[in-house]
Amino acid sequence: MRHSKSGRRLGRTTSHRIAMFRNMVTSFLTHEKIVTTDAKAKELRPIAEKMITLGKQGDLHAVRQAAAYIRDKQTVTKLFSVIAPRFKERPGGYTRIVKLGIRPGDTAEMSLIELVEEEMKAKDVKKTRKSATRKAAPLAAETPVATAASVDAPVAESAESIESADEKATD
Repeated sequence: MRHSKSGRRLGRTTSHRIAMFRNMVTSFLTHEKIVTTDAKAKELRPIAEKMITLGKQGDLHAVRQAAAYIRDKQTVTKLFSVIAPRFKERPGGYTRIVKLGIRPGDTAEMSLIELVEEEMKAKDVKKTRKSATRKAAPLAAETPVATAASVDAPVAESAESIESADEKATD
């Protein structure tokens, strides 16, 4: 049993798994984002963040440690000259995992792992007449009984008819 054993085996031998993550870290730092399975992305995150932390240290020992893991010298140079200075003031959390859905072939959960540039901000949406009708249109399309005339019907008329019905009921 694997009680208190950290990390995922991912169905690979130890040497294959180490080689795979070395290749993935190299590709991730080269392209700054990659699409992979959810489990691999979750295992890749701490390794990539350790490499960026080494890049922030910037001394010769850190360069040699990063070069021992990363397979490409140009990627090591990029890590220390381009990527690490971007995160100089950031204490950690250099990566983001975005879930993409399932892969059609084998239904594996897919994710995008990318470097965090800045905080994701929601765009301000101004409500206009067009945006309100666009939101109402899919509801009308889902119900087969609704027609275009019933969607565009003014709300005030129906409110008046309800009030007149209430008055007749109270009389």
